[in-house]
Parts: sequence; C-alpha cells; structure tokens
Amino acid sequence: MASINRKDLLRQTIEHIDIVTQPGIVPLVEAMKSMAFTSRDLYRAADIYDRMLRDTPCAVILTLAGSLISAGLKKVIVDLVRNNMVDVIVSTGANIVDQDFFEALGFRHYIGSSYADDAVLRDLHIDRIYDTYIDEDELRICDDTIRFIADSMPAGPCSSREFIQEMGRYLVDNAKNRDSIVLAAHEKGVPIFCPAFSDCSAGFGLVVHQINRPAGHVSIDSAKDFREITQIKVMNRETGIVMIGGGVPKNFAQDIVVAAEILGADAPMHKYAIQITVADVRDGALSSSTLREASSWGKVDTIFEQMVYAEATLAFPLIAGYAYHRKGFINRKEKKFADRLAAVHRAAIRPEMEGTRIAG
Repeated sequence: MASINRKDLLRQTIEHIDIVTQPGIVPLVEAMKSMAFTSRDLYRAADIYDRMLRDTPCAVILTLAGSLISAGLKKVIVDLVRNNMVDVIVSTGANIVDQDFFEALGFRHYIGSSYADDAVLRDLHIDRIYDTYIDEDELRICDDTIRFIADSMPAGPCSSREFIQEMGRYLVDNAKNRDSIVLAAHEKGVPIFCPAFSDCSAGFGLVVHQINRPAGHVSIDSAKDFREITQIKVMNRETGIVMIGGGVPKNFAQDIVVAAEILGADAPMHKYAIQITVADVRDGALSSSTLREASSWGKVDTIFEQMVYAEATLAFPLIAGYAYHRKGFINRKEKKFADRLAAVHRAAIRPEMEGTRIAG
C-alpha cells in the first residue's frame, strides 16, 4: 500500500456555512410549524429566538459546547455578534482557542474521515475530531501565541473574559483571517467567558508561561468569571439564553440567576431559553437536563422555552438563519457588556490605588 502523505490528508478545508446568503431559510422553517416531532420543536425554538431579539431590553447569552467551530459554524456566530444578535458568549475553551483563534491566526480545519487509522494520523502530527483534521504543528503555534499574550500581560489573576479580550486585541493587528468570533466580540464589546479556560490550547500556553515566570505570572480566576457574568445579570434584569450543547457553559449561564438572588439583586429567571442537544435526558446528566428541570432550580422561566433534540450543525444554522432573515434584531443596540465590566473593575480598584498614593 502506498504511504500516506500529510498534504493528501490536509487538502480539503472545512467551509463555514453562511446564513446571510440563504433567504430561503424563513419559509423552510415556517413550514416546519405544521410538521411534527423535532421539526415543530425547531420552528418553536427559532420563533423564541426571534422573540428574544425583538424584546430589545433582553440580553442574549449564547453558550457553546462541542466542536462547533471546527465543524463549520464559525461564520454563523460571527454574523450574530456583528448584527447585535448576541450580547454575551459562554463557551468551552476549545471553541474559542483551538478552533476560532486558531483559524484567526491563518490556520484551517480539514475534511477527514471517522474511519482513519489514528496511529497513522499521530505519526503524521494530525489530530482528529470525528471526521475533521487539524495540523498538530499549527496547533502548537496557537499554544505558543497564547503564551506570548500571557507574557505581555501584567502578573496576577484575571478572568477568562479579560484574557480573551487581550486575545482580541492581539488579533486587531495580527489576524490573518478576520472572520473570527474573538475578534468580532472584541470589536463589538461582547464579553466571552470560558469557565474551564485551561481545558484547551490555552492551558498548554499558560502552563509554559507560568513555568517560565514562577515569580510573576498570569492566572485565570474562575470565581471572577462567575462574579462578572453575574454582574451582567444584575446590570440587565431581562435575559435569554441560546444554548448549543450543554456542559459547563450551560450551567454557568443558568447559575447566574441564583447567584444574583444570593447577592440580593432583583434578577428574575431567564425569560427565554432554547437548547440544541443530542444528549439523552434519561441519564440525569447536566447536558441533557431539560429547561423545565432548570425551572425547579429557579433558573429558567417556562413560558418561552424549547428543547431541540438535534445535532447542532443541522439545527443551529436554521434557527439562527430564521432569526437573521426575520430581522427582529434591527432595533437592538450594542449592550457593550465588556466595556461596562471593565469600567466596574476600574472603579473597584481606584480607591485602593488612591489609598496607596495617600499613604505614600
């Protein structure tokens, strides 16, 4: 058998689906209203997202779990950010760092095969995500770029949002592909939280950074993450969540209602909620827990909620495309939560700085 060549395997790139150029999505999704099973659920989820956007005081929180960007959903999310259809993002680190930031640096994901010989792929420095390939050598460049960004920051703890904002600032001058969630969010003032930030390429870069700088290094403060996103709930009482997959991002976004209540804030349950998942509800896992179950915890209202049991690359472009072409977002303004959080942080540290100056 002829030997397998890296170039042959890393030849055909994953292309990101474009909902903006697909106006036929609206009649297709509306036709599903009169169907049954998952089709009708999908229509109702799309309608709830449209309602969420027309309710202009409502802040929209998008959660991302699973390998979504590598699968071709990046441009959908970029267009939602650029059109004020998303105000906050909570994600796994892999989507933001290994996949989106990775592509912003000029690298790509490639069409592969789920039946590949993984031992051969390992020898060729090719990583596999089901039927998608990534060049491991390029991924290590991404890791080292994270290390470089950490080296350029002041030592001390920061939230994942603050670190990702620095990643966005880096891309302003260095992006080779400007269709980036990190870059678009930086430009629009949309905060991105990764509650398990080190569980991705960021972790490798930060480990090297901390080893190289034992006396003064950056660390990620997960409690500050939770505090900051809870502050958003306090700033903006009405919220809706659009959840792709489950896991940590799902729970993180839902828990802010309880955290705000503990802090004594008048913060009601999430007014709108939709979730796309293929997880089985019967095993009791968080990823599959229904939105009605979340209501028992005081997190999600049950008037406008919908579970969609479907794979994200099929369902999300239809739901997002429907909302985009319905144009319910036209009257929405940028909420700029990233800027507002930064202002809160500056106000909190100013008295300490002033006290130091007086004492000196």
